[in-house]
Amino acid sequence: MSKIDHIDRRILQELRNDGRIANVELADRVGLSPSACLRRVQELERSGVISGYRAVIDPAKVGLTFIAYVAVGLSSHTKKSQSDFEAAVADAPEVRECHNITGTIEYLLRVETADLAAYKHFHTEVLGVLPQVHSITTYVLMDSPKDERG
Repeated sequence: MSKIDHIDRRILQELRNDGRIANVELADRVGLSPSACLRRVQELERSGVISGYRAVIDPAKVGLTFIAYVAVGLSSHTKKSQSDFEAAVADAPEVRECHNITGTIEYLLRVETADLAAYKHFHTEVLGVLPQVHSITTYVLMDSPKDERG
């Protein structure tokens, strides 16, 4: 895709709000014919601008009532250390997001568990045993007044 114009941006915003919107409704909202809208959406998908669609699940409704952001510092700053850490957290179902960041720590994780006891197990038996991990700081989520992750 060469350039995103204002119509593409409107399409993307509408799809962010409702990824299941019917093409006819989407076309009406962005001011295009259904066929022109469908072509644009398909081009956004083909070019990788739209990388997929997913269901947004309320963690509490599926029994995941403890959510925390976990800052992880590594003991070594080598590529192997990072790769090994990333492979380990990729296998941990509790980790819903893993971000490699800059600053005093290397990773920020979003962790979802059933309760504090389940988080303690994850903290001790999953993160705590990884040889790459130097520090773990947990920030417990209390509320999310704005959350636009999709």
